[in-house]
This record gives sequence, C-alpha cells and structure tokens, in this order.
Amino acid sequence: MSRSALLLVALACAPLLGGCRYTFVPLIPAQVNVDLPVRLTSATLERQGETLKLLAQVDGRFEPGFLTVRWFDGGRLLGTDSVYLDGAQRRAAFTWVAAQPGTYRAVLSFGGTVLRQVELYEVQP
Repeated sequence: MSRSALLLVALACAPLLGGCRYTFVPLIPAQVNVDLPVRLTSATLERQGETLKLLAQVDGRFEPGFLTVRWFDGGRLLGTDSVYLDGAQRRAAFTWVAAQPGTYRAVLSFGGTVLRQVELYEVQP
C-alpha cells in the first residue's frame, strides 16, 4: 500500500475512532467516610528521680472515656491509674513512685482495648 492509501484509510476510520472515550461510572464517586479507631500516637516511659513518668497522646475519633494504665514490675502488677479523655483533652501524664531500679512495664488501654505497652529496663530481666 502506498502512503496516500494508508492516509485515506485512516481518514475514513477517523469518525469511528472519535467515539472511543473513557467512561467512569459513577462520574462522581460516593464519599467514603473513614472511621479510624482510637490509637496511641506517642507514649514514653522514663525515670525522673524516684518516680516513673508516662506521657501518652491519643488520636482518632473516639467517645470520651478513660485511658487506663496498669503498672508492672516484671510480671507483678503494681497498680492501676486512669485519666478521663475527651475531644479537648487528648494527652495524659501518669506517674508512679518506684524507688528501686527494675524492669517496669506500663500497659495502656482505652475502653477495655489494649493500645500499647511501654517498657523501661533498668536491670536485666
């Protein structure tokens, strides 16, 4: 075929090719509502003198409730503490008097769901 014949075939098919378009159905997709669960974005446990200090921040959408911490030394439960959190109050600070070095753990939970465990190893377990 010559070049002019190919050009005539392409021009003859041009109206047929013009009808090919991408179609996205639906044209405007439905809005997706993401409901992320409550999550702990930061938690640190450190010693300050004879006390252990735990700082925690909760993010996400949640119903107001109590952020609870359970303090452990090794496998032994030392005690619990809790702070009420709502939309305006999302940070919590907990302290625990611990004069002796140890293997301390703090388990954080919100609404009965465990969010995170932070550890401080001052001696070998």
